[in-house]
Amino acid sequence: MNVGVCGCISAGTSAHHVRFQGLEVMHKWLSIPLCAMYGASLAGNSLILWLVKSEPSLHQPMYYLLSMLAVTDLGLSAFTLPTMPPIYMLGLRRVSVDICLAQLFFIHTFSIMESSVLLTMALDRFVAISNPLHYGTILTSPRIASLGLASVVCSLGLHIPAPIMLKKLPYCQNHLLSHSYCLHPDVMKLACADTHINSAYGLFVVLSTLGVDSVLIVLSYGELILQTVLSIASKAERLKALNTCVSHICAVLLFYTPMIGLSMIHRFGRQASPSSPVLLSYLHFLIPPVLNPLVYTIKTKQIRLRMLRFFASHGAGIRDIQVQ
Repeated sequence: MNVGVCGCISAGTSAHHVRFQGLEVMHKWLSIPLCAMYGASLAGNSLILWLVKSEPSLHQPMYYLLSMLAVTDLGLSAFTLPTMPPIYMLGLRRVSVDICLAQLFFIHTFSIMESSVLLTMALDRFVAISNPLHYGTILTSPRIASLGLASVVCSLGLHIPAPIMLKKLPYCQNHLLSHSYCLHPDVMKLACADTHINSAYGLFVVLSTLGVDSVLIVLSYGELILQTVLSIASKAERLKALNTCVSHICAVLLFYTPMIGLSMIHRFGRQASPSSPVLLSYLHFLIPPVLNPLVYTIKTKQIRLRMLRFFASHGAGIRDIQVQ
């Protein structure tokens, strides 16, 4: 089987490659913002992890969860990256099918993990608002670690069958993938066989993870957090409590909005513009890793102050060196 950007899959050949289609004329121009976004994602999320690790005052459940969010964002960036620079910078539009299947496995796995982390963060906000005096005893470090481990095991277990099932399918010749990286629905639609089982399994995974997580997040805000906030007598305290949720709400919207649109277009949007799923996939996989560190830095006082001290100290060191 061969796969080729948009990627092309052809059957019955000895070379095992995927080819990707894209806007070839714009590839070199697109490489500039894409590389900038990857650099910002790696720098921002790595800095968040370093700050939480190095600052004892940030050794709290909220910041452990923020670290987990940073890890999933780094994972999404790392596994969407391998096929993109060769396409946009070097014009190399073929990739091994095994690499393609591994890529889609890890992209979808980290996507599910990020959804689980966002749900856990909603639980964290509810506990912090409804029971602040016992916050540290309810969400202990071992419990946070257990929730993180459960998320990893669940995400890996649910996605192991996907590349195995795709590997067994026969593929047609001269077809291209829609994105510059491999996604399950995109590869699946190129098969020259009945893919109802694959589609049903993929839909089951999406609904049982992303679907359930998003519903629970909405319910947690509508039925739990909002009611708890409204029960607070002081208006100033209500606003303060809601303000602690702003960063999480932004992260949820950044993650789920393009993801839901992308999933619907892949399954039902046959008349949609070919550029629509490409744009939504970029928004889903590239924007949250870039903006999440920025949002949490702006809206979280402890992170913001520690970040300012970090840059101030390094800036002072640079000035000292220049003076000498």
